[in-house]
Amino acid sequence: MKFKHLIIGILTFTLFSCSGYEKVLKSTDYVMKYKKAFEYYNKEEYTRAGNVFDQIVNVYRGTNKSDTVGYFQAMSYYKQKDYIVSGYYFKNFFETFPYSPFAEETEYLSAYCFYLNSPVPTLDQENTNMSIEAFKSFMNKYPGSKYVLKSKDCVAELQDKLVEKSKLSAVLYYNLGLYKSSIIALKNSLTEYPNTKYREELLWLVLDSNYELARNSVESKKRDRFQATLDEYYSFVAEFPVSKYKKKAENIYEASGKMIK
Repeated sequence: MKFKHLIIGILTFTLFSCSGYEKVLKSTDYVMKYKKAFEYYNKEEYTRAGNVFDQIVNVYRGTNKSDTVGYFQAMSYYKQKDYIVSGYYFKNFFETFPYSPFAEETEYLSAYCFYLNSPVPTLDQENTNMSIEAFKSFMNKYPGSKYVLKSKDCVAELQDKLVEKSKLSAVLYYNLGLYKSSIIALKNSLTEYPNTKYREELLWLVLDSNYELARNSVESKKRDRFQATLDEYYSFVAEFPVSKYKKKAENIYEASGKMIK
């Protein structure tokens, strides 16, 4: 019996709670809506807060509360982990209110939302590139910001993701026997991201791709290509003398030297 009363109590509370929220949505009292939007936000009821802020953002446009409403509208969606919508609102905010006290934070969060929406390396990296550009723009504008260090870390991580995607493409070329394409893709990544954490692996793949290209070449091109392989070997061991690929690299060196002789 007590359990039944408890259930009835919960349902009654929920009903009245929802009806109160519905009344807020239907009301034309925008002062009350403004107050309730912040009440919902402070109670961490971010879905309700976002819906009410959506209703009042145009009403308060042009007033001294305009940027406050716009900021908390964006934050309500950010707190819901809706990074597509919040990212759009953050970008719109700092472009609309460049002198607002919230402008710096919203520009950073706009870039961070792109970062959070960046997919795995096998997928299209449009959001990754957009995030990198957004972070760079932010750091140029606010070089002394408390968010700069985090922005740098995010950019480095995103760049490694682009390198990894490039590496996957190069490995695909390699597996298909398209060694020239593999070398080009790998060297492009090394040129664009010279400090990547994948540098050792990429240089090894360049060496190995050169060796396979030479080994599978017509006789008239083998000597020059094996010489190019030796050049890559010297570059590799000079930079990574104790590499985990050292034994394989030495085997390539010996085989390439024999072919030239």
